[in-house]
Amino acid sequence: MIRTTFAAVAATITLATSLAAQTAMPFALDWKFEGPAAPYFVAVDKGYFEAEGLSVEVSEGAGSLDAIPKVATGAFPVGFADINSLMKFLDQNPGAPVIAAMMVYDKPPFSVVGRKSLGIEAPADLAGKVLGAPPPDGAWAQFPIFAAENGLDMASITVEPVGFPVREPMLAEGKVASVTGFSFSSTLNLIRLGVPEDDITVLLMADHGVALYGNAVIVNTDFAAANPDAVTGFLRAVAMGWKDAIADPDSAIEALIKRNPAADAALEKRRLQMAVDANVLTDWVKANGMGNIDPARMETAIEQTKSVYEFVNAPDASLYFTADYLPSDGSLMLE
Repeated sequence: MIRTTFAAVAATITLATSLAAQTAMPFALDWKFEGPAAPYFVAVDKGYFEAEGLSVEVSEGAGSLDAIPKVATGAFPVGFADINSLMKFLDQNPGAPVIAAMMVYDKPPFSVVGRKSLGIEAPADLAGKVLGAPPPDGAWAQFPIFAAENGLDMASITVEPVGFPVREPMLAEGKVASVTGFSFSSTLNLIRLGVPEDDITVLLMADHGVALYGNAVIVNTDFAAANPDAVTGFLRAVAMGWKDAIADPDSAIEALIKRNPAADAALEKRRLQMAVDANVLTDWVKANGMGNIDPARMETAIEQTKSVYEFVNAPDASLYFTADYLPSDGSLMLE
């Protein structure tokens, strides 16, 4: 009995010491627990974060802009956000301790999603129509670039500010002819609302002249400077989660459904697959691995942003993205 007690106490002390040694890295998502969030739960459930000495809790977000101030203030050491919105945030808040450290959406899902039955099949069709756009939406933030690249006069489009919960319902009801949103979210939300799939037009901005990058893992730079190995470990675990989700999407969705039991598993699997095929596993990522960026393309993205946004300070790509924390052990190769 005494031996058993001592053994139990020793095990408890060992466990407590192990937990105490873990670095807490709560992770702020940009949006709800939907298909594209599944890889992070895979990394949690398979112990990838734990193996890096990290304790990670994933939190929902409220839009592409949501995580940036959370990470900049230090409320969260890491988050998931639109790098283009981050550029503007840093221009307006110079010196804020936040930077992108891992590109995830190499091809951003920024889209205009409309209905053929309401006259939307090409960018030019938006003129004279009503566009529903949530003010905090990352796709709406980039819409002026899309408009400029396609010769659209913004004044010819009636923009209706809408909330995220009513965005797709308003399009389904015909109250707006199109909406801005992420391709995989708006498309599948419309299908769930009963809109025939062959009536949906998806204008992916990246296919219509927009060179921007999309969402990235962002990090608080003060935290990263003090915990560089933890940040690299976090990014390695994220890449492993995505790699597993790509290889076995069914298991990934099971991990998601644990956190969001009300979700439609088949729908979220399709949403995840859309994100993988169109946004994450691009030809560039297949060749170069996940996480880094092409400097030349980034400069083009900055020039496009300058065409619709007046920088207060001279834009500098090194202020918005760093590859310093990306792992160099091959773990970023997804295939």
